[in-house]
Amino acid sequence: MRYLPHTQEDIQQMLQVMGAADLDALFSSIPDDCRRKDEMALPDPLTEWELNGHMDGLASLMGASPACKVFMGAGSYSHYIPEITRQLLLRSEFFTAYTPYQPEISQGTLQTIYEYQTLVTRLLGMDVANASMYDGASGLAEALLMTIRVSRRKRVAVSHAVHPLYRRVVETYFAPTEFEVVELPVAADGRTDLSGLKDLGELAGVALQSPNFFGCIEDLEAAKKSIHADKKTLFVVAFSEPLAYGLLKSPGACGADIACGEGQSFGIPQSFGGPGLGMFAARQQLVRAMPGRLIGKTVDRDGKTGFVLTLATREQHIRREKATSNICSNQGLCATAATMYMAAMGGTGIRELSRLNRDRAEYLKSSLAAAGYPSPFSAPTFNEFVVRFPNGFADTWQALLEKKIVAGLHLGPYYPELSDCWLMCVTETLSKNDIDALVKEVVK
Repeated sequence: MRYLPHTQEDIQQMLQVMGAADLDALFSSIPDDCRRKDEMALPDPLTEWELNGHMDGLASLMGASPACKVFMGAGSYSHYIPEITRQLLLRSEFFTAYTPYQPEISQGTLQTIYEYQTLVTRLLGMDVANASMYDGASGLAEALLMTIRVSRRKRVAVSHAVHPLYRRVVETYFAPTEFEVVELPVAADGRTDLSGLKDLGELAGVALQSPNFFGCIEDLEAAKKSIHADKKTLFVVAFSEPLAYGLLKSPGACGADIACGEGQSFGIPQSFGGPGLGMFAARQQLVRAMPGRLIGKTVDRDGKTGFVLTLATREQHIRREKATSNICSNQGLCATAATMYMAAMGGTGIRELSRLNRDRAEYLKSSLAAAGYPSPFSAPTFNEFVVRFPNGFADTWQALLEKKIVAGLHLGPYYPELSDCWLMCVTETLSKNDIDALVKEVVK
């Protein structure tokens, strides 16, 4: 959106309506010793083309510039966004619409959310989806709290292979409560080790991520059998790359009770880490324990189709002690972008794009392995995988960065036992030539 500043005439008219003599009068309620006295040290004004050139110059200094080849995912993924999604999203009906606090007169917004919910349930193989959460991390935390409400137990288990930042958000959610979070270890193949599950006592829920933080695809069907051995324990499947379900069996098809995760890959720019989109879906029998809002479809007394706010169990709508969450808003514009993306791509397009991501990642993995840099894990992966490099690779990584190649994420700060490992990612935005160039630089 273009920035159109107010003219002096505009400002004077607004001041006149407010009954203020000048702009300083608007701040008269602020104590004098709390107000800035000197002028701000701002640079001289630039023309529009000078400003564009200046911003392009600043952007070129960052690793996220278009000239960089980024082999890093770790929860935020670079994907092409169809132009139809970009253009439709700029329409004022979508761009300026906000939370439907008066739902009966927000039919367009409600229909959009309804379509979003429908597409999410199809993607994840679940019965119902809510009108979105803040992001994948908050979605996981809310899912685990939901398992506690349903089972009335006080302990949950989370895989150590779940995204480290997701686990930190869960810890923050649970810190002021009486509930306990225990971690499940990672096996040698990069998947979650569930062998000790029965020794943890009564669990409200167990959360795995697939593909997990290492890119490894969990055996969800086998996990379901272990977890549901206790019929009151709910199985939560998290994800940070929903595109994987264009190829993999959906969480619902594998027996998950709740599926939640990040939807940024579907038509939402990375934008330096935000905003994101928290996808959240569950089995029908759990619908009344779900956080957030659900939109339903009905007919009015004249037989015309209408959309309604069917469930709204947030503290903004009902008494706080009865609320399922304090999530205060759905990510409306991000959910709309994901809806447009999924509709534009269709099932066939998502499947083909998923295969392309997987194939290019496998090409890089096999090329690095052939050069003597294998993955420490044997489990199958999607578009992300771990590579073990020799000592000194940090210097190589920095040298590659100077050549505008971001060669993955160092795992040491998150997993000290993997201090010699790096998490690599390949999406459709990287070509075979880009991959070959990275391998050539690494094996020098």
